[in-house]
Amino acid sequence: MDKKETSNGTCPVSKLTFDLDVMRTFVTGIELGSFAKAADRLGRSTSAVSAQLKKLEEQVGSPILRKSGRGLLPTAAGETLLAYGRRLLELNDEAAAAVRGVDLEGWIRLGIPEDFGERILTDVLGRFARAHPRVRIEAKIARNATLLELITGGQLDLALTWDGGIATPHSEYLRSFAMHWIGPADPQLQPVYSRDEPLPLVAFEAPCLMRGCATSALDHAHIPWRLSFTSPSLSGIWAAVAAGLGITVRTAVGLPTHLCIIDTPALPDLPTLGLSLHRLEAEPDMAVQRLREIIVETLTEKDVGLVLKAA
Repeated sequence: MDKKETSNGTCPVSKLTFDLDVMRTFVTGIELGSFAKAADRLGRSTSAVSAQLKKLEEQVGSPILRKSGRGLLPTAAGETLLAYGRRLLELNDEAAAAVRGVDLEGWIRLGIPEDFGERILTDVLGRFARAHPRVRIEAKIARNATLLELITGGQLDLALTWDGGIATPHSEYLRSFAMHWIGPADPQLQPVYSRDEPLPLVAFEAPCLMRGCATSALDHAHIPWRLSFTSPSLSGIWAAVAAGLGITVRTAVGLPTHLCIIDTPALPDLPTLGLSLHRLEAEPDMAVQRLREIIVETLTEKDVGLVLKAA
């Protein structure tokens, strides 16, 4: 069938419009590493998911997935689609939240560790503020012990903390992060690892979960160590490591570009560290609940290594 011409004699261009339900299936499957898991999470059958993926490939006009062992990975076209898909879904969900919560207002007191401070403040809080401009947020960046004291003392509505085995009445486990030995990216500034000399450690002032994990791992491996620098702030830790004063133990969250993960058999393996979100109340008000939902979504469903990478 011939296309009808417009008044100026040209044929109208047929624009491609993606189905957001299909896009959500694609993005969820990639993020979970399994389209069977995506089907379960989204409440669809595996055959329905397969049909959606086939429809998406037909729309794109090229393969978006390739086999890798027993699983599927995105092709070059799929990677591009994934990046745009995340943005489309985030904007859709933000619009839906804004419409539903147009009259949402109130005051939220949020506590977060320094590791998540920059990205949580810019990404999560920015997204929340755009959807709910009448809600006031007071953010407190502090260390674990302080955040736990504030939430149990009724001075915070939500608190994100590393899991040190201390539970609060209304807390939920989010996920775990691998801990790493961190040193300067410049190899010339990295300490020499020798059992003849104590390993220089840069750490938070005690008490500190990651400091305890580092010293415990070194003691178990019979590696001598010494505290070469202590600081009450994460920025101080990063600066000391960058200057070559020693190495530290952190997760990769918020790792500055001038530092790197040290991968050497000379250093012992480290455990993972859990992350929990604490609520002051079992049934918080709508504003607090909405912020909680965004935090949980950001830290559990996305590629956190990309989302929370330091600028």
